[in-house]
Amino acid sequence: MNEEKYTREPRGTLKEGEAKEKKASVHADKLKNETSQGKAMRAKFRTGKKDNSETKLEIKKRKQLQKQGRKKIYKDAAVSAKAHHEISQANQDNNAGGDAINAGSQVAEGTERRLSNYSKKLHARKQSKEAKAQAEGSGGKEAAGASNAASREMQKKQIKREIQKRAQSEQAREAAKKTGQTVKEVGKKVKDAVVKVGEAIVTFVSENPMVLLIAGLILIVVIIISAALSSCSVMAGGGENMVIVTSFTAQDDDIRTVNAQYTDKETELQRKIANIERDYPGYDEYRYSLNEISHNPFELAALLTVLYEDYTPAEVQAKLTEICEKQYKLDLRERVEIRTKTVTRYDDVTGEPYEVEVEYEYKILNVTLTNYSVDYVARHIGLNEEQIERYEILLQTYGNKPYLFEGDPYAIQTLEYEDYQVPAEFLTDVQFGNMLHEAEKYLGMEYVWGGSSPGTGFDCSGFVSYVLNHCGNGWNVGRQTANGLMRNCTTRVSKADAKPGDLVFFQGTYATSGASHVGIYVGNGMMIHCGNPIQYASIESNYWQRHFLTFGRINQ
Repeated sequence: MNEEKYTREPRGTLKEGEAKEKKASVHADKLKNETSQGKAMRAKFRTGKKDNSETKLEIKKRKQLQKQGRKKIYKDAAVSAKAHHEISQANQDNNAGGDAINAGSQVAEGTERRLSNYSKKLHARKQSKEAKAQAEGSGGKEAAGASNAASREMQKKQIKREIQKRAQSEQAREAAKKTGQTVKEVGKKVKDAVVKVGEAIVTFVSENPMVLLIAGLILIVVIIISAALSSCSVMAGGGENMVIVTSFTAQDDDIRTVNAQYTDKETELQRKIANIERDYPGYDEYRYSLNEISHNPFELAALLTVLYEDYTPAEVQAKLTEICEKQYKLDLRERVEIRTKTVTRYDDVTGEPYEVEVEYEYKILNVTLTNYSVDYVARHIGLNEEQIERYEILLQTYGNKPYLFEGDPYAIQTLEYEDYQVPAEFLTDVQFGNMLHEAEKYLGMEYVWGGSSPGTGFDCSGFVSYVLNHCGNGWNVGRQTANGLMRNCTTRVSKADAKPGDLVFFQGTYATSGASHVGIYVGNGMMIHCGNPIQYASIESNYWQRHFLTFGRINQ
């Protein structure tokens, strides 16, 4: 009988095989890299969802953070990187907006620093003046004693102020310390919350990309508003300094007195020009080319404020002379021409008269006055950039004292030239209506000496001549001077008989004979004229009343 041999598997062989297979599977799982593990897990728990695997850049960044010992916050970094990347793709202008906000903040901070510096300088100057005034007495031991007592009192006050400052500084440091601890605690809580919220945001955004775009736009608006409020806070904190920097710091009476003293220097210059023919006799002809002698008092006050702050008349006398010499240049030049003339002579033998042409020297004195303006002087007298900036601020704000030179036609008030409205009943006169319509086209245009057209600018007579020639009333007066318009183009009328459309003439506004300034009368004591700029003005002001000459009605 044949025996069949059976090979029998050892007990437990099947289970051991299964164990080996399972162990191999586990080992294979361990060999999976991080990416495949992530995919496997998502396959189990997020079936059908979008693949949210990390990019290589994100993985590299996270590992770098881990190496630096910042494992706890890598989720924050991943969320932030993802969010910023998506916002950047949705709106590429974010960086430009951020730069603009940062620039605005820097400007505000720089302005605050400059205002603070100006304030400190002014405060130091006032303290010095007060100390000097207290130190000056009537002389002798009594005055010295009073000065010493005043000095001791000032020292006590100064020490008291220093003690208060130190106490305030200590309180501020203590408050800052407490605030820092509170902020640290709140920051930790916020940070933990951000990590949790961030994970939810990444998931939500990946499924709803349009929502991210809307959120990005809202974020930009919030940033802009926050920056604006921050800038306002900076400026509000420097409110007191702002008032100082934008103001004339001298006393009103001192400012007016100094301006009057400068006007006296201009009057002396006018007198000098008026006496040219007396002081320089022997010329056959005197030719004048004269700029108007005038200045903008706000420019003078602004310049002196920048140089001296709260100045007094005694302090600025030498500077007034320097400014005047730089503003005005009077040039006298002799010119000799060889001319011929017919003379009568007599024959030596017969005694009969005869005519003959002879050459002779014709002497001319050319008198030229150039007015460069106080503004020109301010920009060429050696001010630094910061001083020029302050000067321009004072001009823009009129030193917060626009009332100082009311009635002065050269005190440029650029916002006032178009405030006046001519009464409608005056416009029933067609000729006047045509004149006014043409004249108002040029409101606000700056004064230019010798100018006679919109292309070159106007002076007073050039403006009126142009209006008469182009208003459509059929007039053609050519290019006249103020005196020429009075003598050649008008008939004098009394003040009582003056009506809208007449011309109004003034004398003595600069060194010339006859009428030196002209405007178009618009009724109710008002005129439109080329001041600086072309504007409406009241002829009832003190200045114009001092220089009033006559009214003239245009010859038909």
